[in-house]
Amino acid sequence: MNERERKEILQKAKIFFKNNVAANHKKNTEKLTELKEFNINPFTHKYLANFAFGNSSPENMAKALVYPRILGTSISTTFGTQLQKFCNDVLSSYASTTPGIDIEFIDALDNRKKYCQVKAGPQTINHDDVETIKNHFKGIKNIARTNGLHDFNPMIDCIVGVLYGNHDDLSGNYLAICEDYSVFAGVEFWYHLTGDKNFYNELIDAFAEVAEEVNCSKVVNDVIANLAKEIKESEN
Repeated sequence: MNERERKEILQKAKIFFKNNVAANHKKNTEKLTELKEFNINPFTHKYLANFAFGNSSPENMAKALVYPRILGTSISTTFGTQLQKFCNDVLSSYASTTPGIDIEFIDALDNRKKYCQVKAGPQTINHDDVETIKNHFKGIKNIARTNGLHDFNPMIDCIVGVLYGNHDDLSGNYLAICEDYSVFAGVEFWYHLTGDKNFYNELIDAFAEVAEEVNCSKVVNDVIANLAKEIKESEN
């Protein structure tokens, strides 16, 4: 991968994240202006405000509701549901026409062609996915044999690429795939794809820049102020 291609992926990734992840994150945050949007446990609400912020003022009680919602796992879930679009928009240059395969690329480290299923994170497949993935890879091997590609080795050339995390984070389901095929996660995956060991960190920084550009701190403060007002009124 040359410098132009590397920069193109980073730029496409920023656009994808801004339009599909950050935009949804902002929209979901803007919905949190009323207490009815939360399933409040009155036994723990004041406790959490005191625990995290030192007292149970209406503002701190509002923060105790808002922060878990906007900083929690929902953003990762949104990213996961947008995985196919990420492949189509960001990794379009590597799009595969092979059934069950997301991308194909020439490995920057061993110069072999890789048939790759892309997954979002190290915990994002279930038990049933293991057999499905293996069956897709077996199908590629059978096609290769039919076409007389005797040197085709699915143990090397069929892989799962996990966009973030590392090998130590992989769930047992991924490890079951590792018994027969390679699973590259995080730095390792992007290194094989781009040949740039630092690309993964550059991608993380590119996503972080989106937050600076979108700058939703005012939205968050407005949501907290509205909730604090409603909490104060409910206590009177």
